[in-house]
Amino acid sequence: MKNLQQMKKSAQKGFTLIELMIVVAIIGILAAVALPAYQTYVKKAKFTEVVLASSIYKTGAEVAAQTKTNVTDKANPKQLVVGDLDAGKYGIPVTDDGGAVSGIHVKSATIANGVITMVGQPTVDDATYILTATINATTTGVTWIVSGTCETLGMC
Repeated sequence: MKNLQQMKKSAQKGFTLIELMIVVAIIGILAAVALPAYQTYVKKAKFTEVVLASSIYKTGAEVAAQTKTNVTDKANPKQLVVGDLDAGKYGIPVTDDGGAVSGIHVKSATIANGVITMVGQPTVDDATYILTATINATTTGVTWIVSGTCETLGMC
């Protein structure tokens, strides 16, 4: 009887096993949701190197479209069109230029007929980043349309 009275007076100390199991289960569920989101975030961060590497081709094409002319007919030079925007012409960098592929996540880079194609390494799931140029004839400005597998992968 004395023992029973002492048990009633003493307060519970610590957690029960079921309470600890519930906490562990909640942490496991949160980790299962957060880990894939974090991995996607890391790949997206790595892919920004591929997107940034395309800038040397974009800049070269934009400068060429604004300042160069096609002189195949010397008597009648013409403003450049999208088909003239190729790697190694009119000041546009060559295919796989060192400035574009120097990063660890860029596999290849080129521009042909106004289409920049950047390919990532396996670290970014070999995703492609494609920019297609359009030249506005009145302002000689270049606009870019983004496509590629990076869109379906959620990296660009």
